[in-house]
Amino acid sequence: MSFAGAAAQCVPPTPGFPGYCAATVVNTADGIPGALAPNTIATVNGQNLSDTSVTLTPADVSSGGALPTQLPGTATHVLVGNLEATPFSVSPTQISFLVPPNLLPGKTTFVVVNQGLAGPVLTLDLQAAAPALFLSSGQDVAALHLDGSAITTASPAQPGEIVMLYATGLGPTNPPVEPGQLPIAAASLAPESNLQVLLNGQPVPAEDVLYAGAAPFFAGLYQINLQLPNDIAANPEIRLVCAGQTSPAQVYLNVQP
Repeated sequence: MSFAGAAAQCVPPTPGFPGYCAATVVNTADGIPGALAPNTIATVNGQNLSDTSVTLTPADVSSGGALPTQLPGTATHVLVGNLEATPFSVSPTQISFLVPPNLLPGKTTFVVVNQGLAGPVLTLDLQAAAPALFLSSGQDVAALHLDGSAITTASPAQPGEIVMLYATGLGPTNPPVEPGQLPIAAASLAPESNLQVLLNGQPVPAEDVLYAGAAPFFAGLYQINLQLPNDIAANPEIRLVCAGQTSPAQVYLNVQP
């Protein structure tokens, strides 16, 4: 989503101040406004969000795994619930950031500060989970074969194969994600998530979800290791149900029986 595309829903910003609104704060994986939960990768689109463009690099993470709250060469801060969020990238018109994992579901505040100038304070309604699968292109879900190669139309998954899917917004893990720290080990979803994987609307047996939890070394990213059914149809629609929330429809996994 671009700021211009949502401009009709946003009050024009005060000159020089960060400008954005609730319609331009979205889940990064699906681009849907308001679809956020603690430990979700999110994006805000707007104006005057930063004076420069910078992306998080491994050098910005401390040797102990501490994540930064401000990227080098920038004066931009994102605060969610008065907590400093980790920025993944900043530019004058877009910021990608991590919703702090130690927030609780419910109403919370959101504000961007650039060069000491604060944008509008928004109220966000965090859910317990806001599941969304990352896409590789178009409506194709980003997925890997076990050898780490990408699943594509040219290299589709096969019936019975174990594939790796990537999502955000799946909620708490056990053990919990450490706030401000890069996860370095696997951590399964907490039992209350009640995760289900739907293929063409039908739940996959729980025993075929071999792992669902934090993706090590990627803040806010979740990994799902899924064994596909032997009778799977070609290119099924794939959705996640987590803590009562369902990921968007019309997302497909490249499979060729």
